[in-house]
Amino acid sequence: MISQRKGLILKEIPQQDMAQSIDLLNYVFQASVSMQKDRFFINVKSKQFDVGHALGWYDKEQLVSQVLSLPFQVNIHGTVYEMGGITAVGTYPEYSGYGLMQQLLEECLLRMRNEGKYISYLFPYSIPYYRKKGWEIMSDIVEFEIKDSQLPYYKDVPGKMRRVDLRDSAIYDVYDQWAKVTHGVMVRNQIAWNEKYYEDFWEEKFVDTDVQLQAAVYYNDAGEAQGYLFYRIMEDNFYIDEMVHLCENARKGLWNFVAAHSSMIYNVYGKTTGNEAIAFLLEDSEIIQKVTPYFMARVVDVKGFLEQFPFNRTAFHMQLAITDSVVEWNNGMFEIIAQDGAVTVNRLSDTVDASDEHAVHMNIQTFATLFLGYKRPHYLEKVERLHGNAMSIGMLEDLIPMGIPTFIDYF
Repeated sequence: MISQRKGLILKEIPQQDMAQSIDLLNYVFQASVSMQKDRFFINVKSKQFDVGHALGWYDKEQLVSQVLSLPFQVNIHGTVYEMGGITAVGTYPEYSGYGLMQQLLEECLLRMRNEGKYISYLFPYSIPYYRKKGWEIMSDIVEFEIKDSQLPYYKDVPGKMRRVDLRDSAIYDVYDQWAKVTHGVMVRNQIAWNEKYYEDFWEEKFVDTDVQLQAAVYYNDAGEAQGYLFYRIMEDNFYIDEMVHLCENARKGLWNFVAAHSSMIYNVYGKTTGNEAIAFLLEDSEIIQKVTPYFMARVVDVKGFLEQFPFNRTAFHMQLAITDSVVEWNNGMFEIIAQDGAVTVNRLSDTVDASDEHAVHMNIQTFATLFLGYKRPHYLEKVERLHGNAMSIGMLEDLIPMGIPTFIDYF
């Protein structure tokens, strides 16, 4: 037992209560997603409970609120961080208003911190709700529609395309190489790949049993895999599920492969992140695009996060004033000292002095979106999300690498 509240008990969810966990998520998600396929997806995701931390509130023997934290890794400006992915969040309506989820998330954050997971990602069902808990937007998703007549075709592209099995080792190799050089993405472990394929199974089962996910790989002239594509062809349309490429020839080869289907389709639909220039790279750029906020991130431990962060300078000294309304260890004044590339972070106090003009002041939400590169310091100062003297804010501009996070995973 971890704690009690209003006669309820917070504890780990044991395997024998898996059916209760599924029932809870099915009930909660009926309010927003009523299709059978979404409930099946939840059922499949619940199988991941044994690899992370599954925490729940119990009313006697009845599970009434729960959250799951899964262990992942992410690339942040070239440095691999251990990350806790939050998912499977739900509370029965009659138990809302008790602060149950607040304490579940606090417990998850404490466990992440103890395990050295200093960053957390989640896909929000409500951005305002998770902002109150300390998460902030870190990436956008672009959904696009391209007519068959707008598809690009590139001449004299070397190499070749080959359709392969979904679990072909070349796909794993390409993704691993891409994740090592791409800011924001997950360095997929087996848990992440399983989640990817569970999603595909869910779609195949309930969209059309005859329309399965397919895969194709681009190989250069040396026979090296340099890109891959997950896709479906359904109802005279081509659906791009995931496209990853390591070089320009791979990008062109993958799009030539899509264009080769133009006699079979009317439109191509796909999704990518907001920093991918789909329209710009097309001869006919007048395509349909929809941009929406995607994943959110939270810094679990400011001190631990900063000590691993790949700053642009090897020597500097500055102070940050951080406020966090959820966990006390992130509140206070932090001093960052870098010398010969070694970074030391000291927590000078557990309170913030609003009159201190030497520090840059911000809340934990702004800290996440700033250091992940989704928004830059001068912009955040302009919209009053941080404040400090001009010299300190200018230093932050120089210290934080450029780059908007790329993120394509689900969990």
